[in-house]
Amino acid sequence: MADDSNEPLTSKLTRTKERWAREGRFLTGKISRAEDERLPPGQHLTRDWPVLDLGLTPHVSRERWRLDVYGAVGQPIFWDFAQFTARPQTRSVSDIHCVTTWSRYDNQWEGLAVGDLLMACQPREDARHVVLHSYDGYTTNLTIEDFAAEDALLAHSWSGVPLTAEHGGPVRLVVPHLYFWKSAKWLQAIEFRADDAPGYWEVRGYHNRGDPWAEQRYSAD
Repeated sequence: MADDSNEPLTSKLTRTKERWAREGRFLTGKISRAEDERLPPGQHLTRDWPVLDLGLTPHVSRERWRLDVYGAVGQPIFWDFAQFTARPQTRSVSDIHCVTTWSRYDNQWEGLAVGDLLMACQPREDARHVVLHSYDGYTTNLTIEDFAAEDALLAHSWSGVPLTAEHGGPVRLVVPHLYFWKSAKWLQAIEFRADDAPGYWEVRGYHNRGDPWAEQRYSAD
């Protein structure tokens, strides 16, 4: 299970992003979507992949990496990297939309589809939420419906090469239909719960769900 003793760092960027939430920075108020529109409101395209974290980059080798899946499940999982990659692997292409307003199109991923993970761990009927735990102490929460989206993936590779540590390797979550802070880097554990448990950014003024098309950047509280 995740080590709760890992406390995320509070960096200058963290304090800046908390201020953005208080100020409602970048909000456009546009929440309608044209049928052929690909870029969410308030976003701009980039060809680079900016690196954002809490000021700490854990370097976890594939040999040391473990994934724990526990809580409201019928079959808890404790996989090492070899066991994880022995499962059926999926390739997909999706866009990234970061709450800091950049988007990047056509990212090529490879990893374990969340649907296949759900088949392996068998969530109980009372499992309504998941909390993702990362090796740097970061957490974020999703409803089980968002977590189980058809294109959601536990990714170990990007553009045909292993994910680097700066981008969340060995394994990160990818949930393309939500802002990218919901796609936890350096994934260590997935906790299934009956109740919700807001994570690092959610208790710091960011929206509990984070739909880019509804411009759910910040909490309404």
